[in-house]
Amino acid sequence: MTGDGLLLHATCVAVDGRGILIIGPSGAGKSALGLQLMALGARLVADDQVALSLRDGALWAACPPTIRGMIEARGVGLLNADPVEGAEVVLAVDLEQTEAMRLPPRRKVSYLGRTVDLVLGQVGPHFPASLLLYVTAGRRE
Repeated sequence: MTGDGLLLHATCVAVDGRGILIIGPSGAGKSALGLQLMALGARLVADDQVALSLRDGALWAACPPTIRGMIEARGVGLLNADPVEGAEVVLAVDLEQTEAMRLPPRRKVSYLGRTVDLVLGQVGPHFPASLLLYVTAGRRE
């Protein structure tokens, strides 16, 4: 916890100001998924450490200044990225868990008293594109 916020070991990218928070243990693929999403048009908010806070009642993700604009590419090195200042977190992805259901129920997770949708990790080439469509067009019930 940092004052009125929370510092997570995570990665966050954004599309049109809508943030995808990627959580999981070291080596789970948070940065790799962030890079895949960036290749599809998302922008980096933060890699390795994400500062969560409340802004105008919404859950907000930002980057600590010391690591702004950097993302780790395992086996390649630290890469520069043109980051956004922050984003409202609308979706969390938990890479520690793997989704077993074809059409899973809507899941939720809470940070700082705010609830956002939660998706469990998946293996497959469609996963990054599915996440982008989720935050830009939504999910049907």
